[in-house]
Amino acid sequence: MSTIHWTTGRIHQSARWHSETAAPLPRRTVVADDRMKANTAYRQACEGTALLWQGDFHNARQLLRAMGSRIDRKTPGPSASLSEAFHLHRRSSSHQALVLGKLLVLLDSDYTLALRRAPDVRQACLEAYGPSTGPMAVSLRELLGVIGAHQWRLKGVDVPALGTRLHPHYGVFAPVRGEYVDLVADTPLPPAALHSPATSTAFDVGTGTGVLAAVLARRGINRVVATDINPRALTCAGENARRLALDDRIEVSGPGLFPEGRADLIVCNPPWLPARPTSSIEQGVYDPDSTMLHGFLAGLSVHLRPGGEGWLILSDVAEHLGLRTRQQLLDAIQTARLRVVDKIDIKARHPRARDATDPLHAARSAETTSLWRLTA
Repeated sequence: MSTIHWTTGRIHQSARWHSETAAPLPRRTVVADDRMKANTAYRQACEGTALLWQGDFHNARQLLRAMGSRIDRKTPGPSASLSEAFHLHRRSSSHQALVLGKLLVLLDSDYTLALRRAPDVRQACLEAYGPSTGPMAVSLRELLGVIGAHQWRLKGVDVPALGTRLHPHYGVFAPVRGEYVDLVADTPLPPAALHSPATSTAFDVGTGTGVLAAVLARRGINRVVATDINPRALTCAGENARRLALDDRIEVSGPGLFPEGRADLIVCNPPWLPARPTSSIEQGVYDPDSTMLHGFLAGLSVHLRPGGEGWLILSDVAEHLGLRTRQQLLDAIQTARLRVVDKIDIKARHPRARDATDPLHAARSAETTSLWRLTA
């Protein structure tokens, strides 16, 4: 357990340090309040000093925005490749997270945030962190993410393919992009699943919110086993299955990649970018060395029933960014002794694909998401 220490007046105080991004323990912590100037706060944060806020909550948010505006966001030169632009973007994002993460708040033992004009964050923190083990210090930036996740969990995310809303949990990637969901909803089911619907089985590997498991169950698959390595995702998927009255057909299993047994259909939508995530939520987007992708391909054939199919849903944005080539993907499929039956494509519809100011616009605007139908 890591602990931060600070002094209020002549009283020495301490609290447990918590960071969902595994940020290192601050070298030094000082008290800050409404008198703190943005330039001073930014300079101290860049030097590695944490600022434990004891002023007004809304003033803290304004200070965080002011600190962010002082960060030098380097842009790639006109001759930079998309790969160079991507790595520069990642370094800039990492630096921003490190600096802005130095503005801290203290949560009491029941997750009360004892600041003027502070919202009630107790339920949001309980959902994100679990039962409290005592007072703890977290970055304001992280706490705002926890609050936002709580709102998403309450309101849900509309999924047109299901005709309803799913409720993502903190630390679980939300199905805000519909392309990959539509691919699973519209692609014809393999004959093995259609011939024996009463005994048909599907695996949803890396289920997240359980959205693809729900789509498959709604399409008539009798038994869907949803797996994930993230315990938060398993809880989230189980809760969504109950909300949709599909828990008699969706079985949540894990943490792990493949469940026991074989299936007529195995679906996987792995993280699309082979890079290191900097937070739990980024694990749905970034996968170092494409570990999950290779794990899915390597284990697919031994988990398929005769005549079964594996559906790999993957964006080609990594190819446009120079992080992976199409040949590398095809080689991985061949190495796993798999055959490509078909590839169904859909163009990106998300707002970033149309944002010309995005430094990665060229890659995002050309992005295609594909469903690769694979057999052993």
